[in-house]
Amino acid sequence: MFSYLKSSRNLFVIIFLFTLLFSCGGGESNEDDPYVPPVDNTVITPSDIILNVTIVGADTNNPNGNGSGTIQCSVVATNAVKYGFRFGTGSEIESTSGNVENTYKISGTNAYTVYVYAYSKTGHSISTSKNITVYVKGDNFTNLVFFDEFNTPGSPDNSKWNYNIGTGQGGWGNNESQYYTNRIDNVKIENGLLKITAKKESYQGSEYTSTRMLTQGKFDFKYGRVEVKAKLPIGKGTWPAIWMLGSNISTVGWPACGEIDIMEHVGNNQGTVQSAMHTPSSHGGTINHGSQFLADVSTAFHVYKVEWTSEKMVFSVDDKVHYTYNPSPKNSSTWPFDANQFIILNVAMGGSFGGSIDPNFTSSTMEIDYVRVYQ
Repeated sequence: MFSYLKSSRNLFVIIFLFTLLFSCGGGESNEDDPYVPPVDNTVITPSDIILNVTIVGADTNNPNGNGSGTIQCSVVATNAVKYGFRFGTGSEIESTSGNVENTYKISGTNAYTVYVYAYSKTGHSISTSKNITVYVKGDNFTNLVFFDEFNTPGSPDNSKWNYNIGTGQGGWGNNESQYYTNRIDNVKIENGLLKITAKKESYQGSEYTSTRMLTQGKFDFKYGRVEVKAKLPIGKGTWPAIWMLGSNISTVGWPACGEIDIMEHVGNNQGTVQSAMHTPSSHGGTINHGSQFLADVSTAFHVYKVEWTSEKMVFSVDDKVHYTYNPSPKNSSTWPFDANQFIILNVAMGGSFGGSIDPNFTSSTMEIDYVRVYQ
């Protein structure tokens, strides 16, 4: 028994010394050193990005949507943890699901580019984009308050239209060359169309004649949508216009009354149709204008339109917007458009905007299918 106890005691001493050796001795101590995790320099870059864009309401008859302006976007990418969408507003919309809906506000048919970025957990990214065309309905102007469909042959309806006669002051203020008349030679309704014809002829001291007809004194309005379906004349020096002036022009004068040019075209720049705003802040050679090109402007009918609200003017052809006027601030200098305006249809010749007239010009006609005003 004594031998067993002695042996056990010796074993205990050996174990104790062994433990002490490995816990307190041998090498440098790391007890006070902080834990340093391993550095992971792995770069994760997303790949295989796929973007799908659905235009709400698009179908065979309405390829650019139902007019709501809403699109639905979905994107997937390998190794992506979130996505960023840009719709042309300057800001990025973040999504972890890859699904985002956006609604465009500018009325008419307009082209846009949707950009999307896929981000990995290491912050690296790839991107893609898709071009789309979206139709947005204008303001809810549904009440037809004025129209002329020009279905009765002969002279235009004198309950709706008046005429400017003569050469005006200084060629109607633009050094124009025509003498305006209301003769059947210059204006008539035929085959369901209003026809305003500019002619080369010696008349009352002028070398050209044409017509300028207007609703002044018979119809004017504030805010709404004007639609005019027209085919334009051709020939260098022709200057057809569809436009409006403030009804208070006789008291405040021009440009204080405001002028809204829905459509102007000059034969010296065939195919380019322009819309413009003339106000006390910018008139004559105004900076406030926009245009688009129509190759068949003199061979096909197009719908020229302005939508006028208390905030802005939106100009389009066949629902394709080419100019929006929305000044800030709005005051009598930039926005004299909180008062009634009347409609004018005319074909001028030459002048400061129409330019030089082709010496071989004989005649050309602006044909109008209808004029409609909605509020």
